[in-house]
Amino acid sequence: MAASVVAVLRDAGCEGGAKFSYNAAISACEKGAEWRRALSLLADLRESSQRPDVISYNAAISACQGCGQWQQALLLLSEIWEASLEPDTISYNAGISACEKGGEWQRALSLLRRARVADVEPNLESATTLQ
Repeated sequence: MAASVVAVLRDAGCEGGAKFSYNAAISACEKGAEWRRALSLLADLRESSQRPDVISYNAAISACQGCGQWQQALLLLSEIWEASLEPDTISYNAGISACEKGGEWQRALSLLRRARVADVEPNLESATTLQ
């Protein structure tokens, strides 16, 4: 449904709220366990005149995390850095959680260390994920 709304807006040439609409659609994919669709929408956003922001990436990382796709979550975190954006607590928490769900605790700890180096304060979710 959310992807349909984005398609209608894109076809109508509505660019003003496009990023917001994409972000909402990607977030809806997380709730519906549609990680592949979330990645597809993120790719569509990259190809539009809008650039994905941290919110766009966070929604896609969370969609991957919720479905146990830790490799995709880490790839998206790498894209955040490549785009010269700054991951926030949500970015790191979703990445850490994705690694934990995939049994990749060493990668999760590495992300936690990287968050601390970047002065991103881990929160209770970060700590409980690694217990």
